[in-house]
Amino acid sequence: MVLASCSPYFYAMFTGFEESRQGRITLQGVDHRALELLIEYVYTSTVEVNEDNVQVLLTAANLLQLTDVREACCDYLQTQLDASNCLGIREFADIHGCVDLLNYADTYIEQHFNEVIQFDEFLNLNYEQVITLICNDRICVPSEEKVYECVISWIRYDPTMREQFTALLMEHVRLPFLSKEYITQRVDKEPLLEGNIICKNLIIEALTYHLLPNDTKSARTIPRKPVGLPKILLVIGGQAPKAIRSVECYDLRDEKWYQAAEMPNRRCRAGLAVLGDKVFAVGGFNGSLRVRTVDVYDPATDQWLTCNSMEARRSTLGVAVLHGCIYAVGGFDGTTGLSSAEVFDPKTELWRLIASMSTRRSSVGVGVVNGLLYAVGGYDGFSRQCLSSVERYNPDSDMWTPVADMSARRSGAGVGVLNNILYAVGGHDGPMVRKSVEAYDPDTNAWHAVADMAYCRRNAGVVAHDGVLFVVGGDDGTSNLGSVEVYCPETDTWRILPASMTIGRSYAGVCMIDKPM
Repeated sequence: MVLASCSPYFYAMFTGFEESRQGRITLQGVDHRALELLIEYVYTSTVEVNEDNVQVLLTAANLLQLTDVREACCDYLQTQLDASNCLGIREFADIHGCVDLLNYADTYIEQHFNEVIQFDEFLNLNYEQVITLICNDRICVPSEEKVYECVISWIRYDPTMREQFTALLMEHVRLPFLSKEYITQRVDKEPLLEGNIICKNLIIEALTYHLLPNDTKSARTIPRKPVGLPKILLVIGGQAPKAIRSVECYDLRDEKWYQAAEMPNRRCRAGLAVLGDKVFAVGGFNGSLRVRTVDVYDPATDQWLTCNSMEARRSTLGVAVLHGCIYAVGGFDGTTGLSSAEVFDPKTELWRLIASMSTRRSSVGVGVVNGLLYAVGGYDGFSRQCLSSVERYNPDSDMWTPVADMSARRSGAGVGVLNNILYAVGGHDGPMVRKSVEAYDPDTNAWHAVADMAYCRRNAGVVAHDGVLFVVGGDDGTSNLGSVEVYCPETDTWRILPASMTIGRSYAGVCMIDKPM
């Protein structure tokens, strides 16, 4: 009676089937260890799920329709899922109809594709499973090179059996999104593709796309549309009141702050850039000297690395990413304000100088709109004036040109970009710290005022995400601020996040990154 009351399987067996009249019943396909645990669970309502028993336990619980145990097993597998086992767990969940676990595994694979393909589980997939994986529009990859390389690795793992699938697989790699150099130097010279007319045609299609992108259409010219990881607001270093090493993260979904690995060196007044899956802290002030060094944060490992230094020492500089390179603009070298600028190419891992601005600008804000870099306001130490002027850099011509001035002088203004509109937030003109904000439309070459912030802020960090601007910390002329304000352009209103940083900090670097899982 107890078994029948807890398990629909036993209830059906004991209330109408022939087994109800037998003294002994044989259960086919049930692991005896799992059956013992499940019978014990029926009488005690407790069961221990662990690595050794979870698969047989879930299989048996599924058969006997013990839903609570089945869910407990799925929950356990979800906690154990990582890049090395997610493909196997996904297949197991699919076989047993564990929908929530299956969806969780699918999401994990999409968001960690680059790590998943490093493990043997991937190499042991069959070709149909590989096609399903690489066809997925939602996989997150830094570039299509990773997809191409994982296909080649899979074929090379067992070339005798797998070379026959080369063309089938390559049809699902979006070769047009590889660089021309990569196609000609790597793909076109790959021995596995030589002599394969289908693969040669795919290479021709990819190169044609680079020449005539509007005239080349196929399933391979449709960009992937990955669903990103949950986001976190990363706040690095700053002045509190001296240069600090600490790093704080704000989880947008959980609405909580937590600590990340500290920088190897104290750093404030630095520039911050996100390039690929790394965060670059560029230049700044260490409490004693203006520096040209660069530290690189890897969110996946929560570790800091080093990078080649800039050509010049720069603090209170502006930093932005344009066409896959990091630009460092203006700043102060400890002696004078700078009009110079330089660019970091991740392919060569080297910095080089570019054309200088027309004006020395320390405490400058920068932003990128439509492939052009804007340097906004700042302080000119030569004339000893805070600036309202703005100039624009075109990387194709290596030239700066002036655009419309702001309505107010702003040094230490935060700059952010939303919907191709450039926002200058707060800042100061001498002792006057501003709460005002203005927006620049490149199409009209004009600035217009938007709603004021709740607080006066200079030297705040600004970052855009999901249609709003986050303005982080800064100082009001008297003390450092730990609060964060959020601007919505649709309603022209500001709100304050309910949770402030653990410490007030100005001159911090701020960016938005995917939350590591």
